[in-house]
Amino acid sequence: MSSLRRKWISDPAFKMFKKVLPPLSATEKEAMEAGSVWWDGELFSGTPNFKTLHQYPKPTLSAEEQSFIDNELETLLEMLDDNKIVKEDRDLPKEVWDYLRKERFFSLIISKQFGGREFSPLANSTIVTKIATRSISAAVSVMVPNSLGPGELLSHYGTQEQKDYWLPRLANGTDIPCFALTGPEAGSDAGGLPDKGIVCYGEHEGKEVLGIRLNWNKRYITLAPVATVLGLAFKLHDPDKLMGDKEDIGITCALIPADHKGVEIGERHDPLHLAFMNGPTRGKDVFIPMEWLIGGQEYAGRGWRMLVECLSAGRGISLPALGTAIGHLTTRTTGAYAYVRKQFGMSIGKFEGVAEAMGRIGGLTYLLEATRTLTTTSLDMGEKPGIVTAIAKYHMTEMARTILNDSMDIHAGRAIQDGPMNYLASSYLGIPVAITVEGANILTRNLMIFGQGATRCHPYVLKEMEAAANPDEKQAAKDFDKLLFKHIGHATKNTLGAFTAALTGSAFVSAHMSGPTKRYYKDLTRLSKALAVSADFAMLTLGGDLKRKEMISARLGDGLAYLFMASAALKKYEDDGRQQADLDYVHYAVQHCFYHAAKSLNEAYRNFPARWAGVTLKGLLFPIGNHFEKPSDNLGLKLAKSMMVPGAHRDRLTHLCYIGPKEDDKVGLMENAFIAMYNIRDLEKKLFRGVKEGKVAKKGLLEDRLAQAIEANVLTEEEVAKIREADALRYKAIQVDHFSHDMSEVRTHPEAKPKLNSVA
Repeated sequence: MSSLRRKWISDPAFKMFKKVLPPLSATEKEAMEAGSVWWDGELFSGTPNFKTLHQYPKPTLSAEEQSFIDNELETLLEMLDDNKIVKEDRDLPKEVWDYLRKERFFSLIISKQFGGREFSPLANSTIVTKIATRSISAAVSVMVPNSLGPGELLSHYGTQEQKDYWLPRLANGTDIPCFALTGPEAGSDAGGLPDKGIVCYGEHEGKEVLGIRLNWNKRYITLAPVATVLGLAFKLHDPDKLMGDKEDIGITCALIPADHKGVEIGERHDPLHLAFMNGPTRGKDVFIPMEWLIGGQEYAGRGWRMLVECLSAGRGISLPALGTAIGHLTTRTTGAYAYVRKQFGMSIGKFEGVAEAMGRIGGLTYLLEATRTLTTTSLDMGEKPGIVTAIAKYHMTEMARTILNDSMDIHAGRAIQDGPMNYLASSYLGIPVAITVEGANILTRNLMIFGQGATRCHPYVLKEMEAAANPDEKQAAKDFDKLLFKHIGHATKNTLGAFTAALTGSAFVSAHMSGPTKRYYKDLTRLSKALAVSADFAMLTLGGDLKRKEMISARLGDGLAYLFMASAALKKYEDDGRQQADLDYVHYAVQHCFYHAAKSLNEAYRNFPARWAGVTLKGLLFPIGNHFEKPSDNLGLKLAKSMMVPGAHRDRLTHLCYIGPKEDDKVGLMENAFIAMYNIRDLEKKLFRGVKEGKVAKKGLLEDRLAQAIEANVLTEEEVAKIREADALRYKAIQVDHFSHDMSEVRTHPEAKPKLNSVA
């Protein structure tokens, strides 16, 4: 029976599989093998185990980490004047650089053994997020040494001698690192690096030693203008075979002092008028000894895997932190502004058009924070989940762009007039930076999330590819036969399960959870099955063309990503103790994810090159149509309303938004005005009743109407004094900065009048 099965089914399938097998480049193969599979693998299986999800550790900071955030970090935030940094100095002040060195902000990930902080990914992310609500330029300056860079590469791959020398210097700030990977001709295509190193003999410290002669031209390198040590990625060649039999060694990483002969460094780019240090570096015929390779000569040619593993971790911390910061900042300030800004005698947040955008801001902020903490949980567990971190990087920065645009719309003129009072402008300029670096979002979405995820996370495909690559044809066919029928059983089970769940509205899908979120676990399982079946169909019908069908790959990747983020929202709700006040935010976040996951899958089916495949998938997985809907208007209005109520829930939702203690703090000013106006809401109701009774004019100057209220005994003198005090704060908070005619003097007082120069 087995031989007949092999003859008529497995062997023909094996030949077809090898024919349609997507060819993997060397860099793709290394990227595929690097890192680990985590919750993304559960989602690809079609039967995610939610007990596993809930058994992941609750994100918790250590006492040491919390103390650092409460003390050293708070001190730093008080030192930052982002307007001065960006508009005047175009750099962090010297005292800030010195403080960052002294308090080891650049060595959050370096082991205590070498003088670093050795903080968790959660702490690293939390610190960067909070800094970013105060200053994007400062946040980028801190996050880069703690992301992809010499510190992490040395910690994982450096020789003991390299660690002993460099890590203490990086930890105490003696050296400032940068890492040069990207250039004018090579960004996401690291395999196309034009920067080369040739193995040869040369002079170093008066001796002839085996080393490498380097030529490079790099761009967009953060911290390069101030770096004292340069990490460099290049392609290494050994034409004279001085290291062995291989001529093309491959991508390699080295660590080079910035003052080494031939190294050019110190110029600056201007990244959208933000003030973090970013610039080019070049080198021509630069000779370095072999021991300057990170990891030594043994790690020559292993640079791509090193970079992929480290980049996957950094990608899940730094840029998602910037996205989350925008969520915390916009939710806090937009809720406050929408309450204090009035039109037609009413807070603008009570207009449904404004409230719709506010609901989106609040709901996506909850989703951002949930995704941030679930992603850092994977890293805290020692995982290096490349697909999860790619999802976080792409979708969190894109969500930040969405809510920042909403916040700009609501703030209107208050947002577009720059100056010391504008708390949105730097983030608005900074979000394109987050979207384009550490893998541009377009390529991350179109090539990486599903392109690698479908193979890496699938329970059988990677094993089948490995079997097909086995040079022993007999053994390969035998192994493939076993895998094929397991794969067929897996696909059949998922197809029947997804079809039944679609017909019954997930009614018979098992879920071990109870309460108001139980239905979501059922639907998440249903959509997970749909994703698994869709992935099998895509690989079966497209084969090697799948990675070239980027729009289909991207939509299938979106399906995976939204299921991951929905999982994050549900996990956060459980971790936080099922807070009743959070439930509307959970509803919004999960419904948003399910709507977009189902929409993405259906758009993929509609665009399948093989029309029959798309029609079949839609008929099997959505036989009665797509009934997943966006969050309702009523739900969005509830979120908008809660954003305009001060208290514990609002504080938890935006706990990483920095509010300075000084009276002129831009966020603090809006916050104080909001609290003051909220505290007189009952007095405003009394004034409104006076209007309805005809005792107070409906329109006119507030001062005149308050005088009428006193005269008609609608309000007391004491009550009017409270209204005047609150309204003065409100009036100041809604102002924008204005300047002298030559822009040399800023005037923030609301009553100040600009002195225009006379025109001759």
